Amino acid sequence: MSPRPIELRSDNSAGVAPEILAALATANEGSALAYGGDDLTAQLRDIVREVFEHPDADVFPVVSGTAANSLALSALCPPWGSVLCHETAHIFANEGGATSLFSGGAVMHGLPGEHYRLSPAAVQQAFDRTNWGDPHHSQPSVVSVTCPTDFGTVYTTAEVAALAALARTRGLRMHLDGARVANAIVALQCSPAGLTSAAGVDVFSLGATKNGALSTDAIVCFDPAVADQLVYRLKRSGHVASKMRFQSAQLVAYLTDGLWLRLATRANDAMAALADGLRALDVTFLAEPQANMLFARVGEPAAVALADAGLLFYGMGNGVIRFVTSFQTTEADVAEVLTRARSILAP
Repeated sequence: MSPRPIELRSDNSAGVAPEILAALATANEGSALAYGGDDLTAQLRDIVREVFEHPDADVFPVVSGTAANSLALSALCPPWGSVLCHETAHIFANEGGATSLFSGGAVMHGLPGEHYRLSPAAVQQAFDRTNWGDPHHSQPSVVSVTCPTDFGTVYTTAEVAALAALARTRGLRMHLDGARVANAIVALQCSPAGLTSAAGVDVFSLGATKNGALSTDAIVCFDPAVADQLVYRLKRSGHVASKMRFQSAQLVAYLTDGLWLRLATRANDAMAALADGLRALDVTFLAEPQANMLFARVGEPAAVALADAGLLFYGMGNGVIRFVTSFQTTEADVAEVLTRARSILAP
């Protein structure tokens, strides 16, 4: 009989948090005004302003993280502009040119940086190479960071603030890809504002789908002028849901009473336990996991054996595998993963 499969491919593969399903059922009672004119969407805006400690914060539910990132960046970057990000950033490597599409042609520049994080030195070098004011050269307009990065490392609040301050010296805006921002906030033990509004971020994606939501992400914006643009950009791109109350209901439940941070804590704790167990087996990590993602170099034969043992993960090639835990990953799951891995990876 085949071993019980254990899900470690992605937090996108997890189900929906029970609290969010309950909120959807409640939202399904009666009727409500369409296209965001409902009470839940108004309540969501108030909650976002409270959670992220910003009186002008606005929130725009969308269907995916790609939509959240690309539409946010389109409002920050003109068609002749460019976005500076790390060379491994999701917006650069994995979103099919969505930002260029929605912005009307903005260029993405992937820059180097240790531990998969963008560095001030790399940004400054990009500034120094730019022919400012020359229409033959795309003009840097946005600095974007992914936190946690796509390799599981985390920027500190000071590092984000330093990049935002550097961006301001040239009039650039600051964007944060927050696909797993709750996991980063938990890892840093900071306030939600500490990594976003207080760090100089203008716009970020909320990343709810990976952390227990059913069918929604969101753009959170701290600049009223950018928010005014997003009103029209979302409509033109087909991202203003007619029954928006069901998106807003998910996000209200997500942000109320710290649910989103509790869900992220479960995922992070599961990864910490998994990493400790693999470290004891002398497994090599590409980077020290700081949130809920781990990249391990095990070799191709071991990767095949682990898959045959019922572990579900992504193979990255060259014997590297990716494990991702979610709010649904239990202590028993982690213990069983390590039991199976031990018979294959034990030194």
